Amino acid sequence: MIKHLKTVAISAGLVATLLFGLVGQAQAAKPKEATAAPASVEAAPQTAAAVAPVAAAPAAADPHAGEENPYGLKALWAQGDIVAKGTLLILVLMSMGSWYVLITKFFEQNKVARFAKQAQEKFWSADNVRQGTDALDEASPFRFIAEKGLEGASKHTGMLGAINFNDWVTMSIQRAINNVQSRMQDGLAVLATVGSTGPFVGLFGTVWGIYNALVKIGMSGQASIDKVAGPVGESLIMTAIGLAVAVPAVLGYNWLVRRNKSAMEDINAFGSDLHSVLLANNK
Repeated sequence: MIKHLKTVAISAGLVATLLFGLVGQAQAAKPKEATAAPASVEAAPQTAAAVAPVAAAPAAADPHAGEENPYGLKALWAQGDIVAKGTLLILVLMSMGSWYVLITKFFEQNKVARFAKQAQEKFWSADNVRQGTDALDEASPFRFIAEKGLEGASKHTGMLGAINFNDWVTMSIQRAINNVQSRMQDGLAVLATVGSTGPFVGLFGTVWGIYNALVKIGMSGQASIDKVAGPVGESLIMTAIGLAVAVPAVLGYNWLVRRNKSAMEDINAFGSDLHSVLLANNK
């Protein structure tokens, strides 16, 4: 029994010694790895520096970096036929015409607003209609209406004398107001035409360009993506140009019509007051 106990104790001691030896070896190996780590850290910048040129090499070697877009507006003009170029020129002229009308009508409406202020300050403070008319600017639509009113009141003779004076003066002033309104609406038809037809002109250019592109692709026998995407993309530029021409024309038309309405309110009010003054002076 005692021998068995001694054998077990000796075996346990050997096992314990073996375990402690393994633990000691593991602890001794950790400082070596920690000591070796700085060497790997020092080597890391060298590795990154070595990798950096490799990473930068594809960017520097990009074959398309300095090339122009081969499917842009320039290519559309260079490769287009007479129909495509003519359509593009029509769109350019339509755009120029609409912007010309927008700018000129804007300044014209501003002048009418200044004339309305002038009439409010000078005309109604005069002693009579003639003096008030002479005090206004010669280009003022308010002076034009006042002169037509005075002319109608002074020419109420002969056969015209058979017409009621009130009706005759009313017709004279209303004709002058209609004339002014017609002049203020000059050019708006251009904006309406460009706004309504611009997208369709661009669509025509797109359809014609796609047709020619498909014909060329069919004749070449190559239907790869680079052969299809380029010509079709160039043709779609026409639609974009048509929209770019039409949208400002539509917005400008609505804006100018609203400003014309405001100006005509002042003109109609002036004509109504002038009519009352002329009737009062005739009594």
